[in-house]
Amino acid sequence: MIELQNVCKTFPVSGGSVEAVKDVSLKIEKGDIFGIIGLSGAGKSTLVRCMNLLERPTSGKVLFRGVDMASLSKKELLEKRHSISMIFQSFNLLEQRTALKNVCYPMEITGVPKKEAVAKAKQLLELVDLGDRLGSYPSQLSGGQKQRVAIARALATDPEVLLCDEATSALDPKTTRSILQLLQDINRDMGVTIVVITHEMKVVEQICNKVAVLDNGSVVETGPVKDIFLSPKSQMAKTLILPQNNEITKNMSQRIIRIVFDGQESSEPVISSLSLECHTAVSIMGADTKNIGGKAYGEMLLQLPDDEVSVSRIFKYLEDRKIGFEEVSEDE
Repeated sequence: MIELQNVCKTFPVSGGSVEAVKDVSLKIEKGDIFGIIGLSGAGKSTLVRCMNLLERPTSGKVLFRGVDMASLSKKELLEKRHSISMIFQSFNLLEQRTALKNVCYPMEITGVPKKEAVAKAKQLLELVDLGDRLGSYPSQLSGGQKQRVAIARALATDPEVLLCDEATSALDPKTTRSILQLLQDINRDMGVTIVVITHEMKVVEQICNKVAVLDNGSVVETGPVKDIFLSPKSQMAKTLILPQNNEITKNMSQRIIRIVFDGQESSEPVISSLSLECHTAVSIMGADTKNIGGKAYGEMLLQLPDDEVSVSRIFKYLEDRKIGFEEVSEDE
């Protein structure tokens, strides 16, 4: 659907230049909910704006359905962008227009007859549960309602791809969950491929099936969300996924492992069985559960005993039951 090939983006600044995106290559397949996550300043927003050429890459290629976007004429690029809609953290609604007229706006630009545009806008506002707020102005809507109007407006051109740039960052947790559920429904029911730019791990956990971790403009890790969560390889992924480990592991003299289990295994008495079968006690230093792609995943931090024989038994127990685990170092 969208493929980035060695994309770089450099901005000139006083006395030099800043490389915001560095040699990024990604492939986003049709039907994905693809997350791009990183800390503030990692280059996420610049990268997503390169996907529809709101920012033209300094080098590299952006392919949409195999077509090099940079090779298109201005008219062809505008037409192609109808298939790649975008929603933003700040909603970007027109304050002088009602919800209905905001959704009509992109159809007005493309020359859709008014009657047809109004009918479609009403359908889309119904889809986002705002059928009763057609005549409301943005100032009369909550943050979540504004974002729903923005989503309805983004769908007005029947896009194949929806780019979401920090679309839930300005919302409270409950509203965030409802917006993410709406995006999941759109992906499932309408077949729209979604790219989610975020610095929040819980956003990725809730809806994404694939994720790329961005650090200082470079992709340091990418793959299915489950795999990245089970075994983060890069330091940035570990920082984003395992922030709670820092205090737990700090100044610990004994070894600690992190075990990860899926929904089926989490319902079993893993630690009790481990202690009984391995004839040793382990201390639980921390525990958490996550909902990733509709399935429950959990993780625990266990302090290992002093003797190597018991440690070997524990490792064999976990390996035999195909429970993922890794040793956690103090600097993670």
